[in-house]
Amino acid sequence: MSPETAKSLETKTRLLEGALRTLTEQGIAKTSARTVAATAGVNQALVFYHFGSVDELLAAACRYGAEQTVARYRPRLAAVTSLSELLTVGREIHEQERAGGHVALLGQLLAGAQTHENLGPATAAGLDLWIVEIEKVLTRVLTATPFGEFADPAGLARAVAASFVGIELYEGVDAVGATAALDALEQLGFLVGALEELGPVAQRAVRHHLRRTSRR
Repeated sequence: MSPETAKSLETKTRLLEGALRTLTEQGIAKTSARTVAATAGVNQALVFYHFGSVDELLAAACRYGAEQTVARYRPRLAAVTSLSELLTVGREIHEQERAGGHVALLGQLLAGAQTHENLGPATAAGLDLWIVEIEKVLTRVLTATPFGEFADPAGLARAVAASFVGIELYEGVDAVGATAALDALEQLGFLVGALEELGPVAQRAVRHHLRRTSRR
């Protein structure tokens, strides 16, 4: 790799990280080529040289941020062995991401998607990265439970992701309510965990009941 190429990649990374910081700290309304360049510590013209437009930079930054975040938590998710543990890990991730300002960032991206055409698909693509990882966990942990043959891991993964997105946004106007919602999800995980600990005979009985119910 030539020094020029390495320098170009470094500049692009600084712009991507600068865009994310600007969105988090100043909001979508104040995010521009000038403010992003100032945050990144580069010339404003480099925004257009590397990305063509501010909207393209924001879309690329959204994807970049999601990839970095998911990669950070992928080993933790890969170690999950039960649904209750998944919900516990989800809560840990929520707390860490909130402390890092990333919950506020998600809110800005969703708000910006209403007026910035490229942000909607980029935000959805970023969320899809989370959904893929959650689906892997659900497929793995549900297989060994009475719910394995009845559950839809792909649909459940989207439901879990949507729930956490909603809770993160809800937290901005009602922190107590958001905490209660997280508590309720965790309690649900404990209930499922109790079923996971049933013996083989009891689990067969649960499966039989679920089969009968699903045929109605």
